[in-house]
Amino acid sequence: MNDNPLSFPHTLIYLKQIMSAHSDVTKRFLLATKRAEINALQLVASNCQVVTTVSELIHQLQKERGISNIFLSSANRRFEQEHKDQIDRGIQAEELLRSQLKAKYLHSDDISNNMRLLNTITLALQGLDYISTLRYKVQKQELTALQSMQAYNQLIKGLLSVVFEAADVGSDPSIAKILVALFNFIQGKEYAGQERATGALGFSKSMFDQSLCESLSQLQQAQTDSFTTFEEFASNQENTMWHSLQGKDTNKQLQQMRTMMQQLADGSAISSEISEVWYELTTHRIDAMRAIEEQLTSRLLEVAQQRVEQADKELSEHKKRVNKLAATSPLSTELTLDMVLDVSAENIPKAYNSQLNDLADNSLYDLLREQSENIKKMTSELELAKQAIAEQKTINRAKLLLMQQLKYNESQAHRALQKQAMDQKVSLAEMARLVIKASGSK
Repeated sequence: MNDNPLSFPHTLIYLKQIMSAHSDVTKRFLLATKRAEINALQLVASNCQVVTTVSELIHQLQKERGISNIFLSSANRRFEQEHKDQIDRGIQAEELLRSQLKAKYLHSDDISNNMRLLNTITLALQGLDYISTLRYKVQKQELTALQSMQAYNQLIKGLLSVVFEAADVGSDPSIAKILVALFNFIQGKEYAGQERATGALGFSKSMFDQSLCESLSQLQQAQTDSFTTFEEFASNQENTMWHSLQGKDTNKQLQQMRTMMQQLADGSAISSEISEVWYELTTHRIDAMRAIEEQLTSRLLEVAQQRVEQADKELSEHKKRVNKLAATSPLSTELTLDMVLDVSAENIPKAYNSQLNDLADNSLYDLLREQSENIKKMTSELELAKQAIAEQKTINRAKLLLMQQLKYNESQAHRALQKQAMDQKVSLAEMARLVIKASGSK
């Protein structure tokens, strides 16, 4: 005979009363969690659309920078019409971006999670506000090719920061991975564009000195670093496209020109006419990169939309299961008793064992557990993508320290960091951490 005044059946009834009082709130929070995930995904999907437009503007400005260099170096004799046509394409891409930014952020009520991204967009737009002045000065030959290149570099850097920040605020691992791959690919493509413009400077002077050759070498290494990270996060299709590009004859010819230019580091004269060959080879490579970039942006938008649709379906399924639970006795469906009872206790009647086993199959607890495990998995996968972003932030911070302490410009700081990394045989990110540690910064 059981001397316990609260028998097991009475315990079940008592627990049933408690659950009926609280389970409705629990269900509402479960569904609210899924709605929060959907809202975050919709925000990320919106950001992805902006990233796609930003990548197009970057591409047009990269082409404009290269054409402007040839135009300036030839004193208006070459690429005059090409320069005008490219400016028109750049203006169209900029107008599309500005229109999209206004629609998505200035006319939206839910922008609270975009503070850092919005600030980055603001800085990028501030630079673009002065692009008409830059174009006018180029047209009037009031800038040198080097000054023009540096100005375009800054504009593109601001736009690249938008892509980087979008990757950093990504909350879904499948989307974040594509964003990391895209950022690093665009960054590598930007270094390729800077290499094209820097080489054009050498040809315009009809000579390559040691400093110019060193700059070209560092830009080539920077491309390697960026494309290595891209390959880590890219899909098989994108990697196949990249490896195919690497094997093309034009790329081999480019390598030969690179070698020739390094051999001219002693200041030997070279015909400026070769600049058109250099421009054609580098442009062909960069244009081919654009196809990979478009593949990345296309997959980014597709995956973002799929994830929103998938989350919507999951919310609908959650609602169905919750409604099913509500229509069933809490005793048999809502309560996983091992959360509140020691189900191994010997005094529980065997007649209730089957009920206890059935409870774990279709309970609210199962829904909560599934959702928690999904969030845990997503967080773990997201950390892998975020690590690459964190390393880039560390590198940027180390470069800033070098710029402040040694009065370097950004290019010099990057080259110094690369050289130290190669000398000590460590990664760029590890070298950056050592620089930060040595400076005493936290």
